[in-house]
Order: sequence, then C-alpha cells, then structure tokens
Amino acid sequence: MINDNLKAKGRLSVVLTGADGTIKETRSIDNLVVNTGLAFITSRMAGTSSAVMSHMAVGSGSVAAAGGNTALGTELGRVTLSGTTPTGAAIEYTATFGAGVATGAVTEAGILNAASVGTLLCRTVFAVVNKGAADTLSITWTITLSAS
Repeated sequence: MINDNLKAKGRLSVVLTGADGTIKETRSIDNLVVNTGLAFITSRMAGTSSAVMSHMAVGSGSVAAAGGNTALGTELGRVTLSGTTPTGAAIEYTATFGAGVATGAVTEAGILNAASVGTLLCRTVFAVVNKGAADTLSITWTITLSAS
C-alpha cells in the first residue's frame, strides 16, 4: 500500500537577549503551517511567480493558531529574514528583532512573503516573552516536509 500523505511541520527556537548580552530566556516551540502556507508550497512546485518567504513577524495576539489564519492576531513588528537555508526536505529561516523593534509582550510569530500583508506560511502562539526596549529577540524557525 502506498501512503502519499505529505506533512509540513515547523519548530522555532526563540532567544531573548538583554542589552548586556546576557541570555534572558530560550524556548523551543512547535508551529502550524496554515492553509495559505500549504497552498504557497504547492504553488512554488508549479513555478508560480509568488514571492518567496522574506519576512518574520511577531505579535501579541493570543487566539490559538488555526489552519485558516492569514495574518497574526496583533502584529508588533516585522523584519526581513536574515537567513534562509534549505537542507534536504527542510528549510531554516532566521530573523532578529533588535532593540526598539517589536517591544512588548510577544505571544505569537509568523513567516510571510512581504514587508506588509503578504502570504502567511506559518503561525504559532506561545506563552508571553516580555521583550524590553533594549532587548534583542532572535528566532530560528525550521519547516520540515515529510511523507507519513
């Protein structure tokens, strides 16, 4: 029997660093690849002209991630990805929210393909990470495709 189910899953690592370089907090969090993200993946297989994923956003929304999400609940800030590294059936995205960017009670994150609006690839909601004005928040996000 052939099983042709393709799954996309993600996991992100969050590191909050103080102004003095001291790591204040680290987390590892699972995420949801949303319906628009799944459609984006299949459209890229067909060579569509959709823009590649280019930005990461964080916010303060608390509603659970759902397949129908197309944006964050309450976006606090968005930055250009600092790295995009494909390896086999996975891709790693990295971004840094520096001092003064996305300050506040961060409870959600997402990857998108535009500096504003755009297609949402994935979203996650997590327990609050309090980012002060002088803090830096670094996120490494890995999306893995698997057959199962």
